[in-house]
Amino acid sequence: MSPEDKVGHMENKLSRIESVKVDGPSTVRVRWKGQRSADNVDLAGWIATGGEILAPLKDPGVFRRAGVGGYGSAVEWDDGDLAIDAVHLKLLADAQRPFDNSQLREWQLLVQISNAEAADLVGVSASTWASYRVSAKIPQSVAIVCKASMRDPLWMQAYLKPRTAGRPRKAAE
Repeated sequence: MSPEDKVGHMENKLSRIESVKVDGPSTVRVRWKGQRSADNVDLAGWIATGGEILAPLKDPGVFRRAGVGGYGSAVEWDDGDLAIDAVHLKLLADAQRPFDNSQLREWQLLVQISNAEAADLVGVSASTWASYRVSAKIPQSVAIVCKASMRDPLWMQAYLKPRTAGRPRKAAE
């Protein structure tokens, strides 16, 4: 797949839930069909912004009753009165995965922007960006920017300030 195809590419295959286990006051451990690993998905933000509809899930007794519904298409509570579909659950799981230095370098190569442009995009100095590329811990805000721009390239294009003056652009390595 070319870099252009990877940017903004969403897998067409629908994820199905094999099992779900409550793993905290707002976290579920989801095992996906056909995958060996499982994801811990924190639903605190989803619940907090869900208004009155999701308010019952703030009760630990209700939240503990999570189960697989719709033949693996959702996690349900109270016999389906409350649910989150597998598509959105998978999006949350993907968004919450750690983002490390190698992924940052891969992202930069994929979007084809210079170190200076990347630093400008996320609002840090060039030296800070250079340390992210090598070994520094990637802040959550930087990971969010990178992941969002891969999901929707237009987001990055809206905020990117290309460097054109001065020496020729140094490509990401």
